[in-house]
Amino acid sequence: MPHVLTINVGSRVEFDQADIGHTGIGKRPVAGPVDVRAPGPRGVGGSGVAGDHISDTRHHGGDDQAVYAYAREDLDAWSADLGRDLPPGLFGENLTTVGVDVCGALVGERWRIGGLLLQATSPRIPCRTFAGVMEERAWAKTFTRRGLPGTYFRVLEPGTIAAGDEIAVEDRPDHDVTIALAFRALTLEPELLPRLLRAAEYLPRDLRRRVERRVVDPA
Repeated sequence: MPHVLTINVGSRVEFDQADIGHTGIGKRPVAGPVDVRAPGPRGVGGSGVAGDHISDTRHHGGDDQAVYAYAREDLDAWSADLGRDLPPGLFGENLTTVGVDVCGALVGERWRIGGLLLQATSPRIPCRTFAGVMEERAWAKTFTRRGLPGTYFRVLEPGTIAAGDEIAVEDRPDHDVTIALAFRALTLEPELLPRLLRAAEYLPRDLRRRVERRVVDPA
């Protein structure tokens, strides 16, 4: 049964490899139920998960990145490659999942977790802070080549969730743009960018505009 393995939240910690000198990326599982809601626009709102800290609200968080999910199966694949254990939350994910293809989710796909309703918006693009936390040589390039970015979600209906809650894919849009494809288009394969416009109505507004500009004027 697809379910939430852990719900992870982060606290502010000083970190000199972060652009602003601190971060909340290193998240840890929490016990008990957690409230999830739309946090507000980027720059104003942070995480949608109660108790979770986001330091750089200029580039992270907000309604279109309210919740970040990563599959335990993909963490296990990374663990095998890197030769070390990767605990839930290390990648900065709020939800570590089991039994659901996170990167295969369609842009605009809806997940029901208890009373909470989420909608997939975009892939995670690796940043300098993530590379610093991982302490792996050329981590951003390695992560990008693997093409397993995890998925950001917006909150359509707020709710309270707990570890072990079932994940039900409630709706899949009528297009073929997966989170993994969007990631490839935005990183190593810009020739795929026109395909993202098939899912334009579900993309974050700033990302949609950026894609539209690059498709019209690739230079």
